Amino acid sequence: MRELKRYQVDVLWTGNSGSGTGSYRGYERSHSVQVKGKPVIYGSSDPAFRGDAAKYNPEELLVASLSSCHMLWYLHLCADAGIVVVEYIDHAIGTMIETRDGSGYFQEVVLKPIVTVSNGGMVDLAGKLHDMANEKCFIANSVNFPVRHQAGIQVL
Repeated sequence: MRELKRYQVDVLWTGNSGSGTGSYRGYERSHSVQVKGKPVIYGSSDPAFRGDAAKYNPEELLVASLSSCHMLWYLHLCADAGIVVVEYIDHAIGTMIETRDGSGYFQEVVLKPIVTVSNGGMVDLAGKLHDMANEKCFIANSVNFPVRHQAGIQVL
């Protein structure tokens, strides 16, 4: 059975320096991402597009969404398979191409998780479950570019 889920997110532009968008250089790209009952995420554009380097940009958040979705599916699959994961860290990299007209698109995202498991006899299966996590990830299934993974498995 298919179940419809909805996610309410409010994005508020906070970068009006007094003259709105009267000129390209006359406003900040600052904004906040808000979900009721949760801490605010402060965002901006990439510094290459006049953004604030101290704040998250949409491109970083997209890569983070893919990485965390993969991780959550992976941990679920490991728990179901009896694999005890004791540590997980991902060094994900997204590659975006900027086109001549200033727009752009993501070419790919490569997830590079390093997973530590407690049982050396489960290393092969732990590696294979990344493929299944990639197939099940809601976010990866929703983008029009490849999401690959180069996982490392180590034993505690």
